[in-house]
Amino acid sequence: MKKISNALWAEFEKIKRSKVLFGTIVVFIFIPLMTSLMMFVARNPELASKLGIVGMKANIFGTSNWLGYFGVLNQLLGSISLIGFGFITTWVFASEHTFKTMKDIIALPINRSLIVLSKFIIISLWSILLSALVFVVGVGMGFVVGIEQWSTAMFIEFTKSYFGATILTLLLAPPIAFIAGYSRGIIAPLGIVIFTVILAQFAGLLGLGPYFPWSIPALYAIGNNIPGMELNTSSYVILVLTFLFSYWATVSWWKRADHH
Repeated sequence: MKKISNALWAEFEKIKRSKVLFGTIVVFIFIPLMTSLMMFVARNPELASKLGIVGMKANIFGTSNWLGYFGVLNQLLGSISLIGFGFITTWVFASEHTFKTMKDIIALPINRSLIVLSKFIIISLWSILLSALVFVVGVGMGFVVGIEQWSTAMFIEFTKSYFGATILTLLLAPPIAFIAGYSRGIIAPLGIVIFTVILAQFAGLLGLGPYFPWSIPALYAIGNNIPGMELNTSSYVILVLTFLFSYWATVSWWKRADHH
């Protein structure tokens, strides 16, 4: 227990000394603020007509109530979390090479598999924190702008799908972690993050979303109400297998690779 706590402390100190945590908080909080602003515009047709393009974009809600608002928040989470969590994973694993601190990390009197585990714990806590901030700010701003037709049952369903999608997205961190370690930099993993986001869109268009790991969290977030896009048991099996294999690959690389 002491060894893993030492590794976690090292990761925490690295984050504390950087500005990345603050930057991600600002970016993620910006999302619900803009979403609530667009909802406010959608609920005020006269203002929407004056704002032109902004007013047109406000129509993405479909219905200017909590149902439409929750739906857009879930859709935004499905897209931005892939990029945001991927960026966090890249930074946590690739920064050792960028800042030339790899020798210091592996010099710790701790098994390398525990170092990898500590990094994933930090990534999970960091990502959940950001999701929670978006959730709290998003719901709070919904009340501020006066969205109508609140339903406790609908809120509970939204909460389940929202944080469920967050957990499913976290299962896609290990592939990025492996690429970050194998490439010894940030360019390749960030490129993979963008590439998988694009592929997720094409998989949806081709009807393969339920079987493509990077499409599954977003489909879970928006619910099984799209014909041909319903998730099934094999969807979750594919996602879990992707997680297990890439986690094993990441740990194996850290154990065997020459870090000098």
